[in-house]
Amino acid sequence: MEEHENIMVGLDIGTTKICAIVASIDEQERINILGVGKAQSDGLNRGVVVNIDKTVNAIKDAIAQAELASGIQVNSVNVGIAGDHIRSMRSKGVITINNKDNEITTKDVERLLEDCQRIMLPTDQQILHVIPQEFVVDGQDGISDPVGMSGMRMEAEVHIITGLVSAAKNIYRCVERAGYQVADIILEPLASSYSVLDEEEKEAGVVLVDIGGGTTDMAIFQDNTIRHTAVIAIAGQKVTDDIRLGLSVLDDQAETLKRKHGESYADMIEEDEVITVPGIAGRPPKEITKSILAKIVQARMEEILEIVGIEIKRSGYADSMSAGVVITGGGSLIKNICPLANEILGLDAKVGIPLGITGGLKEEVNSPIYATGVGLVMHALRSGTANNQTMMPSSSKGTNVEQVMQKITDRMKSWFKEL
Repeated sequence: MEEHENIMVGLDIGTTKICAIVASIDEQERINILGVGKAQSDGLNRGVVVNIDKTVNAIKDAIAQAELASGIQVNSVNVGIAGDHIRSMRSKGVITINNKDNEITTKDVERLLEDCQRIMLPTDQQILHVIPQEFVVDGQDGISDPVGMSGMRMEAEVHIITGLVSAAKNIYRCVERAGYQVADIILEPLASSYSVLDEEEKEAGVVLVDIGGGTTDMAIFQDNTIRHTAVIAIAGQKVTDDIRLGLSVLDDQAETLKRKHGESYADMIEEDEVITVPGIAGRPPKEITKSILAKIVQARMEEILEIVGIEIKRSGYADSMSAGVVITGGGSLIKNICPLANEILGLDAKVGIPLGITGGLKEEVNSPIYATGVGLVMHALRSGTANNQTMMPSSSKGTNVEQVMQKITDRMKSWFKEL
């Protein structure tokens, strides 16, 4: 492999699947997918790790597949975090510029962003990302990059995303126990946005809704900046549970019914077929009509989209979503989700698949289920966390928990340099 190529690994630890993606970026900023691995996950509940051993095994499995496909030994990974413990809030900060020319430097911006982080947080929450919304220099607002400008006083408004300390620690533990290091931990809707939204959509105003297995993640963009984030604890798994209870079938039968025959909009079914499901333990098979199945799916999908609608209103950007809504994640594969979203949210809807991949296993990741995984590597490649992270296994494999916790603290200090 050529020297100048940066290689990154994204690890999407989801409630229903764990997905590892190895990608490289070349000098022309072209992204190639080198390896993909996928393993079933049952060690999480609503986006949060509840069983370390199961999660560790699934991580090993997914990364081993990606290593095999890419021929590269993975050392450290960029991990996504979700769960309904994620909170987002706004904060303001102000500093004075006191160097000789009153010219604003990167150091001043860092100092200001640090000032914005002086917020009262419950002891069990930690800051995951600090995203600048806008800067104000000497009363002049609407500045997106103040470096190089002259001024005496600089203010900023930032979007702060926080998460549960224990949830982040457990993700670290799982990855470390599987034998890898955590290079960065990234909010999943933020990661998905890197892979499925283009610059024009972020500029015009767009809602990203990632319907996964355990959580529905959303992010609202306007003027190229993330304005609001939320994680909702209702997603695909709940749809499967509803089918299982409503039709009295087994869990994996419910999952198959959802994937093969599920529709989000009962009124749009052209012909109402009958689906036969094998009976449990020698009982006679069941006959289920497509429209009954669709009604169950639609009820839950409507609930998810209605909560998304509430979050859009809460963000204060409801009137400026010119590009509508982009739906991604496994839940977006259920038929007719876009017309339903269109009706409930009153916004144009489309399904988002990973964009901007130029080569390698491009076809293999051409699906909404890989939005977060691909986004994690894109985020890492673009923000340059890599100094070729993957090449050689370091001696710190299997470090003890104290060191891991220290590493979390160190990483948190550098997180606000996010953008």
